[in-house]
Formats: sequence, structure tokens, C-alpha cells
Amino acid sequence: MLRDNNFVERSIAGTVSLLKESVFADEYAAKDGFLQSLDPRIKVVTFIMFMAAILFTKSTAVCLYLYALCLALAFFSNVNMGFFLKRTWIFIPIFSFFIAIPALFSTFTPGENLFIINLLGRKLIITSQGLYTVTLLVMRVIASVSFVVLLNITTKHFALLKVLRIFWIPQIFVMTIGMSYRYIYLFLEIVENTYLAIKSRVGTRLDYKKGQHVTAWNISFLWQRSYYLSEAVYSAMLSRGYTGEPVLLDDFKTKLRDWVWLFLTLTFFVILLYANAKLI
Repeated sequence: MLRDNNFVERSIAGTVSLLKESVFADEYAAKDGFLQSLDPRIKVVTFIMFMAAILFTKSTAVCLYLYALCLALAFFSNVNMGFFLKRTWIFIPIFSFFIAIPALFSTFTPGENLFIINLLGRKLIITSQGLYTVTLLVMRVIASVSFVVLLNITTKHFALLKVLRIFWIPQIFVMTIGMSYRYIYLFLEIVENTYLAIKSRVGTRLDYKKGQHVTAWNISFLWQRSYYLSEAVYSAMLSRGYTGEPVLLDDFKTKLRDWVWLFLTLTFFVILLYANAKLI
């Protein structure tokens, strides 16, 4: 039973760590860096261009250059590289690699034989075309995820929501994202406090059946509390004049560096499209 308690405590510690990392990510948006100094509207447009370039290109070298550009932007935006790489390399790129593994073999991607693997009496042939396809897919995923994460951590949350509304994203969608984002913090705090309350009242050891009963009761209580809290928060927001639109104290202002950055990005995007058309 001690092992189970340790597992629960590790889970709670991981939850708190996630909360701290999320708060720490918001601090990056307030730092003095290159991306933080750009107008959020210009920044979103240029990042869309970068991700479109990643989507359209058929060259792993171009994906690698774009990823190097992303790392350079993160460096000049005062983003901790260890923090950034941990958020971009875990789960999604690795998951996409395992999904793409079948494309390595000649059964799915015929072509020039590169390696032959004997597995359980069967020959599995890896083709050069299959290896290229998998490499391109994984590089696209890594580069795209990196740009998305970099945009998120260098832009204040409500500024990003306001940009989404400027680009005609439906109001209900933006409002749902904003409410969910803020509610995550409260939910994590409730989970931590609930566990500490249980531990302080019943000790570190629980009977299996009693543990199930306590867990089920707290799930039910958390559901009811969440429902009533959401209603109360929404009513309070309406009473203070909330209309569903993100509100900022300062309006967006474009500067010379914003237009220079937009021009350079647009030029790069056009050159990339032209080069990619020549390769087809």
C-alpha cells in the first residue's frame, strides 16, 4: 500500500510541476526579447507563414533550416533552451515517429533497398524512399510543434486570444479556450488541496475498499463543485460587463521592426514556394 501512496504522491507532484511550468511559461511572454517586442498580429501572421512553409516543402533540409531558425528565435527571445526542448520533443514527435515506422518498409513504401532486417524468420526491407518519408514527416512535426510552442510562450494569453478574434475565429471558440485555460490552474490546485486534506485526516495508509470509497466520493464532489463554480464565475463575469471578447489594457501598435520582420518573412516564404515548385 505504501507503493500506491508513493505513486499518488508522485502524480500530485507531477501535477504541481505542470502548474509551475505553465506559470513559468507565462513569464517568458513578459520578458524583453525579440519575439516579445513584435506586434502579436504580425507575429501570428509570420508564424503561420513558417508553418505553411513546413507543410509545403518536400525537403528535409528546408525543415532543418526552419527548425534552426526557430531555435535562433527562441534564443534571441530569452527562452531557456532546456525548457523549450523539453516541451517540444516529448510525446508528439516521438508519437509521430512510432506511427510512421511502417512507412520505412518496402511493404508500404516500395523503392530502393537500403537495409534488410531478419525478424522472426521474416525479412523486413527498409527502403531509401521509406526512410526519406519518415524523416520528412518527423522533421515536419518537430518544426511545426516548435513554432507553435514558441508562439504560445512568447505571447501573452489574452493577446493571443484577441488576435484570434481579429482573424475571425468564432467568439464561442475563443471564449471556451480562455475559460478552459484559466480553469486548469484552479482545477490543479483543487486536486492538490483535496489530496492533502485526505492525507491529513486518514493518514498515509488506507484500506483498499475505503480508498476506493474516498476516491469515488471526491470525484463526485469535484464534479459538483466544478459545475457550481463555473456557473458562479460566468454570472460574475456577466455582472462585470463581460461580452465574450478578450480585453487588453493596451491596444496593439505596429512599429518599423514589425513591418521589416513581416517583409523578410514574406520574402523568404515566396522564395521557398518558388524553390519548392522547381523541385516538383
